Amino acid sequence: MVVDAKTGAVIHEENADTRLHPASLTKMMTLYIAFQAIQRGEIGLDTEVTIPREAAAEPPSKLGLRTGQKIRFRYLLRAAAVKSANDAATAIGVALSGSQEGFAKRMNATAQAMGMRNTSFVNMHGLTEQGHMSTARDMTVLGRHMIYDFPQYYNLFSRRTADAGIRQVNNTNRRFLDAYDGADGIKTGFTNAAGYNLVASARRGDRRIIATVFGGTSTANRNAQIMKLLDKGFATPAGSVGAASPALVAAAPVPKPTSGAHTIRVSGVVGRSLRPQIRPGTAAVQVATASGIEDALAAALLVSAAPSGTAPASAEAAPAQGAVTVAAAQPAAEPEPAAPVTDLSEMAPETAKLFAEAGLAEAPETTPEPRPTEIIMTAAAIAPVDSSKMQSPPEVVTRVSTSGGRLWGINVGRYNSRGQAERVLIQTALNEPGALDGGLRRVVQRSGGFDANFMGLTNEAADLACRRLQARGSMCFMIGPS
Repeated sequence: MVVDAKTGAVIHEENADTRLHPASLTKMMTLYIAFQAIQRGEIGLDTEVTIPREAAAEPPSKLGLRTGQKIRFRYLLRAAAVKSANDAATAIGVALSGSQEGFAKRMNATAQAMGMRNTSFVNMHGLTEQGHMSTARDMTVLGRHMIYDFPQYYNLFSRRTADAGIRQVNNTNRRFLDAYDGADGIKTGFTNAAGYNLVASARRGDRRIIATVFGGTSTANRNAQIMKLLDKGFATPAGSVGAASPALVAAAPVPKPTSGAHTIRVSGVVGRSLRPQIRPGTAAVQVATASGIEDALAAALLVSAAPSGTAPASAEAAPAQGAVTVAAAQPAAEPEPAAPVTDLSEMAPETAKLFAEAGLAEAPETTPEPRPTEIIMTAAAIAPVDSSKMQSPPEVVTRVSTSGGRLWGINVGRYNSRGQAERVLIQTALNEPGALDGGLRRVVQRSGGFDANFMGLTNEAADLACRRLQARGSMCFMIGPS
């Protein structure tokens, strides 16, 4: 299987949907969920994990962990990613879900959300077990998600060696990493039942290709096949093949709102906007008020536009006693304004229609007040105010409706600044308007940065939104009711 990493477009495939033993390619999912758990705050890199008996009992490849031993979570990640240690993978799964069975359920749920339709996980390390199966296509999808969802951790797969706490470990994929130009990961796998498997990524310039091989007869044979596939990928011009949308998400219906709220959308294009009628009983204010602007606009509605090159004559206004001049501009001398048009037949069609609808046979002879050359504010208007007498600003409270079970949310990443998080939320809302309809954008500051969240969703809507975003290659996880 060969794909363009950026678009997901398939360049080459052969038996890509045949269910086979994935071996230690499984650990990509174990690590993906571990990175997801760190992002959610379920566990920290420096959290000390107590090694359970089942982890210590795993066969090689292994780190050599002992039952009851305590080790930082980061060292388990390194051992699983670099050395492909089975005991480290089991310790990760048990630390996050309490048991191998519980973690396997989480693995399968995540696989389904990614669109891995032919994969079923039974364990977290990939040792041969009945029902533990996957395909080249599904593992390619998983590898692509790993690269784009967690770029901050992806470098683990390119390390030739790593400190795993209790000892230094070597990368099982170092021969390929050293032999192929641009290679930067990601995961090997081997069992007698599976043969030699590999999901590999290489980057040249701004182009990245991902290739997957199942069932190689040796490390050298597997690496030769993967290099041939990567060469084929780089030889294929970018954009020459189309990217198909993942079937799982593309076929998913958009759920209807369940809260009783309704969204009204305007269809068609608005041709023109009629000016609203003047509110009755509004007294005009002569100096520096918004209603003065409204009066000028209203007066302009009652007369036809003057010929090009004409404008009302300027008028001078003397400041009142105790007033302060805020802004002043002296225009050049201008011609006298043209006489107003009162005959409806001489007006522009749209203007005449407005007067006809109002029941007027002709327009009143109204000339707008001249525009003042100065904007005046009285001294009292800008006098200092005793802050102790000021009322505290009203508190704005946003309530998330709970009438329809809209207690769920999603997180689309943690960012270094509030502005960056807000931009991601806006872009995500534009990309998925259907799935996120009714969701409220929230930026929450944490110790590690700013979380970009959508809140006020139903369980179904949050699940759908995450599945759609993950299919796009974006990071997303659900936030349950607190």
